[in-house]
Amino acid sequence: MLKALEQFSKWSENRHEYARDWKKRTGGKLAGYFCSYLPEEIYYAAHVLPVRIFGGHESTGLVEPYVLSNISCAFCRDCLGQGLKGAYSYLDGLTMAQTCIHTGSIYWIWKNHIPMEWSRFVSIPLGTQSVGRFEFLKKEMIKLKTSLEEWVGKSITDEDLDKAIEVYNLNRKLCRQVYEYRKLPDPPITGEDALNIVMSSQMVDKAEHNQALQELLKELPSAKPTRETGTRLMLVGSVLDDARFMKMVEAELNMPATFVIEDTCTGLRYFFNDVTPQKDRFMALSIRYNHRPPCPIKDWPSRRRFPYIMNLLKQYNAQVVILMNQKWCHPHIYDNVPLGKKLREMGITTTNVELEVTLNKGQYKTNLEATLETVMDFV
Repeated sequence: MLKALEQFSKWSENRHEYARDWKKRTGGKLAGYFCSYLPEEIYYAAHVLPVRIFGGHESTGLVEPYVLSNISCAFCRDCLGQGLKGAYSYLDGLTMAQTCIHTGSIYWIWKNHIPMEWSRFVSIPLGTQSVGRFEFLKKEMIKLKTSLEEWVGKSITDEDLDKAIEVYNLNRKLCRQVYEYRKLPDPPITGEDALNIVMSSQMVDKAEHNQALQELLKELPSAKPTRETGTRLMLVGSVLDDARFMKMVEAELNMPATFVIEDTCTGLRYFFNDVTPQKDRFMALSIRYNHRPPCPIKDWPSRRRFPYIMNLLKQYNAQVVILMNQKWCHPHIYDNVPLGKKLREMGITTTNVELEVTLNKGQYKTNLEATLETVMDFV
């Protein structure tokens, strides 16, 4: 592993320790969030660090009194279990950007059963192609700004917003530059590395993350792969927060394979597009978040995801597409069916993977090795 990559892995593994340390170092507040549609720049401008809530990949036995397993996806149950366990006890606030009903239900359960000094539900248009989407989200963001100001006891100035937008845009730019190296015939970073980079960016101060990305970009031009690339994989689907899955596929199968691109909210989708600065800062933010590559629940009436995914497939020269969903993640379950059909009609090999809270390696290995053997027969 490149030396610069170690930092991202440490951040991902020690996320709770980092958050507590940041709070002690800076005196700032921490707001936990669930969905990547959250306009983080506004929080950052208020000196509030947005910390994405991830699971612990363990069965806590704590969530059953609150949710039914078949109406709440594995990821959401895992996140709630960590909250009830006290893993996120350092959070000062809780916030939610409107998305699927699963995540929304977990937010309200958390809010009602885990004490927080502040909470805020941010309405993000489900119809991100609707006529009034930009103005609607702008108004929601202004309401959010007011709520944050009341919470932290200070005004958020235009200069604060400009600085936050600048820091976040730089992070997106640097992440995209790193991803360019994944297009190479033999990428110097793995899918596991990439997941740690993006997950850590959703947990740590973006200014610190930018410094680490800049160090990585100094090393990448001369980096040599330490493993055989093998079959080039694309991952499409639900949120993925378990680096063990990536490691299993890339290091534990009986034939080589490498993830070269992911369309997930812990992948390219998170940093695909920038905020284009303009005098009306909230409109600039609204345009960015409405125009980002959509989650299936917001991809209507025109289906924008299909051409976007096809383009990524070509850019990164992926040979196999893994259609992944967290168990009971209805948006991606229903999205993966027509997407898989379209890919197979184009001659692209696909396979489906359903993730649970804990990782069943044997089941996944059998499925994935059979798929890779099919591809190898035609190489």
